[in-house]
Amino acid sequence: MSILIAPGLVIPDGDLAFSFVRSSGPGGQKVNKVASAVQLRFDLASTAALDEPVKERVRRLAGRRLTEDGAILIVARNHRTQERNRAEACGRLTDLVRRALLEPIPRRPTHPTRASQRKRVEAKTRRGRQKRLRARVEWGE
Repeated sequence: MSILIAPGLVIPDGDLAFSFVRSSGPGGQKVNKVASAVQLRFDLASTAALDEPVKERVRRLAGRRLTEDGAILIVARNHRTQERNRAEACGRLTDLVRRALLEPIPRRPTHPTRASQRKRVEAKTRRGRQKRLRARVEWGE
């Protein structure tokens, strides 16, 4: 079952591995018999579907889901059936890769305008004057 990420971008079956484990949470009487939680393992390090800059962004976005061997491990256990948990895991992986496909816009450093600098200094002097007026007046002054 390959995953369509974007038009022209598909993650092939060989890069995905599904395993099913017993899930905590909802399940009723069959909770200890059925392995409904899904572990989706995506081999990011060796996939040819993504180019290197996208892989690096995926690594950054994956956080603790990234394993030591360069794979992404997504665990879905919110639903009672394997099919819905599998669909949720695939959806999470798709969302992660789609966010990594967007190239971040580099920040251009800017300087404050002269008017904003003047306004800031005037606000500081006004605040200082106001605080001075609140202070106790000594008899000797």
